[in-house]
Amino acid sequence: MHIGLVGLGKMGGNMRTRLRRGGIEVTGFDNNPDLSDVESLEALVEALPAPRAVWVMVPAGKVTHSVIDQLKGLLSEGDVVIDGGNSKYTDDAAHAESLAERGIGFVDCGVSGGIWGLDNGYGLMCGGDAELVERLLPVFDALRPEGPREEGFVHAGAVGAGHYAKMVHNGIEYGLMQAYAEGFELLTAKDIVTDVTGSFKAWTRGTVVRSWLLDLLVRALEAEGTSLGSIRGYVNDSGEGRWTVEEAINESVPMPAITAALFARFASRQDDSPAMKMVAALRNQFGGHAVESLGGDDATSDQTSGGKPEQGVQEASAAEAGPSSGSGSTSR
Repeated sequence: MHIGLVGLGKMGGNMRTRLRRGGIEVTGFDNNPDLSDVESLEALVEALPAPRAVWVMVPAGKVTHSVIDQLKGLLSEGDVVIDGGNSKYTDDAAHAESLAERGIGFVDCGVSGGIWGLDNGYGLMCGGDAELVERLLPVFDALRPEGPREEGFVHAGAVGAGHYAKMVHNGIEYGLMQAYAEGFELLTAKDIVTDVTGSFKAWTRGTVVRSWLLDLLVRALEAEGTSLGSIRGYVNDSGEGRWTVEEAINESVPMPAITAALFARFASRQDDSPAMKMVAALRNQFGGHAVESLGGDDATSDQTSGGKPEQGVQEASAAEAGPSSGSGSTSR
C-alpha cells in the first residue's frame, strides 16, 4: 500500500519511519525541504496511485483546515483524507462534509504514543465510514503496537468519534499525571522519606497504580533527581483537557479529578496569583493576619481597626497565618 503523509515533525516523521518498517510505501511532504520527500502538495498527490490516501499530521486548527482545503482541490473522487492531528471532534463533520462534495472520503484518527511510538507503536482511535476504515487497516496495523489489534486500535464510531475518544484519553491523562505529581510533592515534603525515587520505582510492578506514566516518572527522577534540576513548574495544555471539561458540562457528567487537574495547570502559570493575593488581603481585613510583600518581607496589618489588628485577634507571622500572596512560583 502507498500513502501520502503531510507533516513530518516529531510525530509525523516517526510515523513515516514506522510505516515504512511495516511495509507501507510513504511519500511525505513538509514545509521543511530537509524533511520532505517531494517539493509540494501537488507533487505528493501526483506521486500516489488512485484511489489515494493522504494522512494529515499537522497542528490542529487553522493549519489543518488549510491543508484539507488544499487537498480538496487536488484529490479526486474515491480518495480519502485521514486527519491524525489533535483536532477538535466538532471540526471533523465539517471536513467530512466539505470533502464529500468532491466524492472524497474522510476518517478522523486520534493518535497516542508521542516520541515513543516509533518503537512501541501508536494507540489509534478512528472515526468514519466502516468501508474506509477497513480499506486503511494495513496502515493502522503498521502503526499500532504489536499484539491483538483491539489492544491498540479501535474504530470508535462515526466521523468525529476517533478524536472524541482521543480527547477523553487526554483528559484522563491530565488526571493521572496530577495524581502522581501530588503524591511526589507529599513524599518529598516528609523528612522521614529518604528515598522518594525508590518509593515510586517500588510501585512499578505488582501495585494497582503501576502504569507507563509511572515508568516515565521514575525515568525523570533517575535522570534529574528529586529536585528535578532546573525544570520550572509551568505546564501548558494542548486544549484537549479543556474540551473534555466542556463536554463534561454539556453532558452533565461529573469530572472533578480531570477538572481539578486542568485548573492546576492554569495555576502553574501564575507567578503571583491574583486569587491568592485577594485571599491574603481578605485574611488581613477580617483577622489582622500579616501579608507578605512582593519583596518577601512581612507587611504589618494597617487595614483593620484603624491600623491595628481587630480586638481579640493577635497579629500572626505570614508563616503562622497560612496562605499569603507570596511569589507563587514553583520553579526549581
